[in-house]
Amino acid sequence: MTSQSVVPSFRKRVIYGPSKSLCQLSRALHQLYTSRSNSVHLYDPLNNPPCVSNYSDRSIPTVPTMSRSHGFATLAMHAGQDAEQWRSCAVVPPISLATTFKQHAPGQHEGYEYSRSGNPTRKCLEEAVAAVDGAKYALAFASGLATTVVVVNTLKTGDHVICMQDVYGGTNRYFQQVVRNFGVEISFVDCTNMENVKAAMRPTTKLVWVETPSNPMMEVTDIEACASVVHSASTAFLVVDNTFMSPYFQRPLALGADVCMNSATKYINGHSDVVMGLLSTNRKDLYDRFKFLQNALGCVPSPFDCFLCNRGLKTLPLRMKQHQASGLAVAKFLTTHRYVQKVLHPAFEDHPQYEISARQTSGSSGMLSLYLKGGLEQATAFLSNLKIFTLAESLGGYESLAEHPAIMTHASIPEAERVALGITGSLVRLSVGLEDEEDLIADLDNALNAAFSEKKDQ
Repeated sequence: MTSQSVVPSFRKRVIYGPSKSLCQLSRALHQLYTSRSNSVHLYDPLNNPPCVSNYSDRSIPTVPTMSRSHGFATLAMHAGQDAEQWRSCAVVPPISLATTFKQHAPGQHEGYEYSRSGNPTRKCLEEAVAAVDGAKYALAFASGLATTVVVVNTLKTGDHVICMQDVYGGTNRYFQQVVRNFGVEISFVDCTNMENVKAAMRPTTKLVWVETPSNPMMEVTDIEACASVVHSASTAFLVVDNTFMSPYFQRPLALGADVCMNSATKYINGHSDVVMGLLSTNRKDLYDRFKFLQNALGCVPSPFDCFLCNRGLKTLPLRMKQHQASGLAVAKFLTTHRYVQKVLHPAFEDHPQYEISARQTSGSSGMLSLYLKGGLEQATAFLSNLKIFTLAESLGGYESLAEHPAIMTHASIPEAERVALGITGSLVRLSVGLEDEEDLIADLDNALNAAFSEKKDQ
């Protein structure tokens, strides 16, 4: 492989160039000034409709619903964003930072009373997410783990949970070290085999939690088959963590899941500057319970974070196409590298659940894992020699990231359990970003060669 070019490629310059914060601030101030100057009223990000005399008719402004026959990108850009819901007719939904909202008489208001209970900026995001998830309802929360907390709070002591054995380390930690303390029983199961799910079901099973593809082993669960098992055997509901795929490549609700969960921190926001979680569902009973808990537990995102995530959603289709293309290019390169033992990617035909993945998804993201031919020492050296990939946790942002699951994201899982899952010292997880794929491949090649040359020199 050739060495990295001295002249940065276009995409690298865009990603790693000077900060745009001053430009963004300038645009924000201009928007604020324009909003103030176009109205004789005091500036109000809510921009409620003109006053009416019959206060009893007041309600949250109705937003025209986008037809679900529209394409994904159209829904992502326009669902919940109708400009006529604001007095100023702002094309971009304003950021409503108000914590409380004026009431015209006790209990009579425009649909909002306290920002924890409901916020206009958050509502715009939730409606857009519901549209792209193919859901009737969606709710935003302060983090991905906050969604897990809300879901678990629908349970009671003595209930039973089935959780996929290979899941995000934070999910495993929460179930193992927190939920069990409240008398809820947890069974960690290999959900790629439906016989295992059937065997684990109990009369007290109330929740089945699946992550597909799984983190970090990239295992794929047949969502439709799992939903059939869950719904035929109990009154449990099925939650699918869709973080690795995003709504663009996989829609769990259409496959029978009761709830779709996304860590919006990742692909949906896509810029590594927001921490947020999302829940979508078509079940009114679950939505009502989640909505109550969103308010009662107080785990809501800030209006500014909702604005950023809503903006990130608009470019999700474009970003996911590039993540897929670059992710596949990187994965194919790594399969031929002399220092790589194995690449885990569900789009490869040698993946054990390849056919399931091909059936229930419309593509693949930029996520993959690989085993190096060495051990922990070589994996550490490899990660330390990367120049474009950043050694950091998280995933799904525009920038490429690399991490060591056993030491970083999954360190809270007991070592024996990690090893049994395949999370060993030689395992590395990559989140392939939007840089030029030639630069990413060269970076990986250089880091691998450097890591193993260090071994030879010792």
